[in-house]
Amino acid sequence: MTAYEIRVDGHLDDHWSPRLGGLTICRNDDGTSTLAGSVADQAQLHGVLAGLRDIGATLLELRSVPELDHEVSLEY
Repeated sequence: MTAYEIRVDGHLDDHWSPRLGGLTICRNDDGTSTLAGSVADQAQLHGVLAGLRDIGATLLELRSVPELDHEVSLEY
């Protein structure tokens, strides 16, 4: 499992989380949303990215994060 943070333009509602691999959605003050959580493998990550594409979200950033820093990174 690898933890990722994916930042997209706009605020996503929490109801998208199940469609996006169950990642946690944090709405940021700058008008973006950060999805964070662990994915099992590259195939699941590609599924999350395809889901974002399908809902028309604009990808701004994708980065892997150490599992221990994952909880801290959600505090914006």
